[in-house]
Amino acid sequence: MKTTHSPKDYTPMDPDYFDTVQLLIGLHCKAHYFDTGNKVMDATGVVTGLFSPDGFSRYVVLDNEMAIRADRIITLNGRPGPAFDEYDLYALQCLTCMGGM
Repeated sequence: MKTTHSPKDYTPMDPDYFDTVQLLIGLHCKAHYFDTGNKVMDATGVVTGLFSPDGFSRYVVLDNEMAIRADRIITLNGRPGPAFDEYDLYALQCLTCMGGM
């Protein structure tokens, strides 16, 4: 199985998010996520479940054998993921300065 990150720097998140993932099992979904270089990537496939290689970190598994680390998901089928706030800050970065004013 291809994973998008190593589990060693996994950030704990709200366990309620996994209820959202459970609702998507069996559905064809599109995920936007941060890769290991913090580049925004996307993947599509049928969500087949969750995977935990170490009993702590969690990955959302797609039918194409791709496992996306759950804490790096920006959106999953349009629903905000744990990294959505981080992406929002990243997307609005240019608005944080006064642009020479």
